[in-house]
Amino acid sequence: MNTKTISYQEGLQDLRNNLGTMLPKEALDVFDKDAVHLQEHHQSILKVQAGDKAPDFSLSNATLKTIKLSDVLKKGKVVLTFYRGSWCPYCNLQLSHYQNSLNEIHDLGAQLVAISPQTPDESLNIKEKNQLNFEVLSDNGNIVARKYTTVFTNADAPLQTMTALGFDFDAHYSDDSRELPVPAVFVIEKDATISFAKSLGGDYRNRVDVSEIINALKK
Repeated sequence: MNTKTISYQEGLQDLRNNLGTMLPKEALDVFDKDAVHLQEHHQSILKVQAGDKAPDFSLSNATLKTIKLSDVLKKGKVVLTFYRGSWCPYCNLQLSHYQNSLNEIHDLGAQLVAISPQTPDESLNIKEKNQLNFEVLSDNGNIVARKYTTVFTNADAPLQTMTALGFDFDAHYSDDSRELPVPAVFVIEKDATISFAKSLGGDYRNRVDVSEIINALKK
């Protein structure tokens, strides 16, 4: 299927075209300025690097089952990705992009795990909406995210614009901190050593392409 060979950047161009027709230009400008601001103010994103041991964790999945990293690693490598939430179109695009290559990830001996600060209900929502066949975990308060990537407080301008568009940001989370993780991806070996760690910075429109993950798993 051609969908398996479409890069994130190609999908991003389609998404941008769609957002341009769906959202008022003023609203899209607010979100884009926010992304540029975050890129400028968050440069050193990663808290762990290749060669470090991955911090272990236990988090609830979309059906409230507890998933422990060390248990998943007993089965093979783990591709760990941190995302913002089901309301974020770029997160939906990224996770769908990864889903399209999930068989190849599995064939290379790895499991895919996605983490956000959303509630389990919202994790279930994003799984069903994007037909995701991998674990989507809830990291309330970004406890785990802080060990891997940068966490920041969402600014007033994008939040106010979301509200004006009819999106209830706070309904997706168990707290009112409005904190989000900067998207990042890690490949973790069976012995918990991180072999690949990457973030494209604070600009959440940009995400690690699955081709880089595949290449990392092949090494």
